[in-house]
Amino acid sequence: ADTVYAFQTRNPTHAGHAYLMRSAGENLKKEGYKNPVLWLSPLGGWTKEDDVPLDVRVKQHEEVLNSGLEHPGGLDPAKTVMAIWPAPMVYAGPTEVQFHAKSRRSAGASYFVVGRDPAGMKGSELAVAHPDDDLYDGDHGRYVLQNSPGIGSMKMLSFVKVMYDITDNVMKVPDESRMDDFISISGSKMRLLARNGAVPCSRTDIPTDLVGANCVPSGFMVPNGWDIVVDYYKNIDSGRWIPWSRPQVDPGASSQTKSEGKFGTGSFRLAHSTYESYWHDIPLRPEGQSDEIINLVTEIPLYMTAKMEMQKTLPGNPIGQDSNSDGSPRYYTYGTTFFNYGYIPQTWEDPSLKDSLGNGGDNDPLDVMEVGSKRLEMGSITPCRVLGHLELIDEGEMDNKIICIALSDPDASSIHSMGDLERVKPGTIDKLKDWLKRYKTSDGKPENALASENPTSTKEAIELIHETNSRWKNLCGKGSGFVSDGHGFWLDAAGCKGHSSSSSSSRTSNLATWDD
Repeated sequence: ADTVYAFQTRNPTHAGHAYLMRSAGENLKKEGYKNPVLWLSPLGGWTKEDDVPLDVRVKQHEEVLNSGLEHPGGLDPAKTVMAIWPAPMVYAGPTEVQFHAKSRRSAGASYFVVGRDPAGMKGSELAVAHPDDDLYDGDHGRYVLQNSPGIGSMKMLSFVKVMYDITDNVMKVPDESRMDDFISISGSKMRLLARNGAVPCSRTDIPTDLVGANCVPSGFMVPNGWDIVVDYYKNIDSGRWIPWSRPQVDPGASSQTKSEGKFGTGSFRLAHSTYESYWHDIPLRPEGQSDEIINLVTEIPLYMTAKMEMQKTLPGNPIGQDSNSDGSPRYYTYGTTFFNYGYIPQTWEDPSLKDSLGNGGDNDPLDVMEVGSKRLEMGSITPCRVLGHLELIDEGEMDNKIICIALSDPDASSIHSMGDLERVKPGTIDKLKDWLKRYKTSDGKPENALASENPTSTKEAIELIHETNSRWKNLCGKGSGFVSDGHGFWLDAAGCKGHSSSSSSSRTSNLATWDD
């Protein structure tokens, strides 16, 4: 290649797109280039739910390349490189067009193909003029891009709207002298035709009402590519599609664990190799340690955004990913965690236990935020020194957060209290408070509140741990209090309401309490 020109797309490639890309290559040859190479650059990041999923688009693009130049909707595979661009689509109109062009320039493209209709948001339905119309004109993207001072040496290959010529079944720039020979096929019409399973129209008799005739012009899209789009829209609710690219991430689990399912999906489960239950069988603290040392079970390692949590209702209480209201895997969106997050086993924040403000416990084990600099493995069990705690009021529930530092951390010998933490790691407490209060705001929810801006002492935190351990004993039928059975928790572990087995009797606390 003596030059590279990029075409950014978030849609299946039809003959109109192919016309723009082919024409751009021909224009570059007229400028003297011998071998201009097209970079077909489909977006791989997030797109709206009504956009065609990434896997469908990529398969359709492959058929466009397989068709070559024999079909007006095909591309020359010898002069085209398809490479997914992992950025999301944020539908920001001309501003986003600049990002797409400049980012491809940074990746080596010298030219950028730009047409009409940059994807953007709709205007307000309450607008006096043009209610619910596009916020941007179809030409705004290329106008802004051509005048962008930061575009540098990158050149634009600008085109106007193309339409379907019914006289030769080719997409092209319309001839103003015979506009009756040209039809426009919008994205919404294409989606409707695909959902209806439209078949190719007669090449010599293309109806004016494509939807009524349930046919698509033969030159609109390569046939095999159209079949892929039809298959998607006819099976849109099957759930077998991949909407956008997601990295295949290793959960970074402890070697003392075993897993099933795929990390990043609702099927993922992480169990401990030695302990039957991640909640009931692991001791609250390592054997022989004083009260300020507890066992931390890590659910969310440092810098991870996947919202992992111990599953209270499932047999064995494995660690799995929390889900959103629509069933999709939940992620933190406020930023990556700057702490290791988990819980203290054999504890329970009883909803019937109220704080001074009348908030009941959140029905979970006692949460822990570990403030060391070392990433703890998911599912690991780590001895941790208690420093204090913060009481979060989360949607009307008391959700206490124990602050601790792992004994294995380089700073552990210097940090024995919240005062030590602020001295050794200034600003950590304020960062923790900011996170707790605001981490849900990026999901459109209001700020949480803290019962107090000042964290408690180590002594007060230890008292809380003792209280939640007593409540857990009540839950397991081992304490003096009574807990009804309507909670739905799995309690049949040997450490709770179950019976010891040969596997559980062979367990030793030291084997798992130092497995980080």
